[in-house]
Amino acid sequence: MMARYVIDTNVAIVANGAENVTIDCQLAAVETLRNVVNKGVIVVDAAGEIRDEYRRHLDPRGQPGVGDRFYLEVINCHPDRTMQVHLPKREDGEFQDLPQAVIDAGFDPSDRKFAAAAKKSNSPVYNATDSDWVEKQQVLEAAGIMIVFLCGCQPEKWKG
Repeated sequence: MMARYVIDTNVAIVANGAENVTIDCQLAAVETLRNVVNKGVIVVDAAGEIRDEYRRHLDPRGQPGVGDRFYLEVINCHPDRTMQVHLPKREDGEFQDLPQAVIDAGFDPSDRKFAAAAKKSNSPVYNATDSDWVEKQQVLEAAGIMIVFLCGCQPEKWKG
C-alpha cells in the first residue's frame, strides 16, 4: 500500500522557493513532494476545498517550481493517485470529522479541512512553515491528528 499524505499548501509554497526559509526547510518540502509524486497518494476532500486552495496558490501548468509540479502531477495528471474523502459538515459549517476540541482550541479555520481529511483518512498532515500547526500541536495530536513538521517545531528557526 502506498503512503498517504495530507499536504498543507504551505509545503508546496515553500518547495517553490516563495518563502524566505532555510535551505534545509526548502529541501525537506521538495523531498516530501517528490515522494508524493513518485510513490504516494495525496488525500483531498471530495468537495474540492483542498484543491481550491492549491489552485489559488499554485500554477496548474507545473511551472516554475517544485510545488507547482506537484500540483500538476498529482492533482491534474494522476487522479488515481488521489484519495478523496467525504467530509460532511455540521449545521454550523464545521466538519463533522473534526473533533470539537480542535475547534474549541481556536485552530485556524482555513486549516481545518486538512485536519479533518487527516482524521478521516488516518493520514498525517505535512506542514512546513505554518505556525498554527505548532501552536495547536498538543490538541491536534490528542485528537488523533498526526503532524509531520518538515521544518521543525521552532518557527524562529524556519527563516533563511
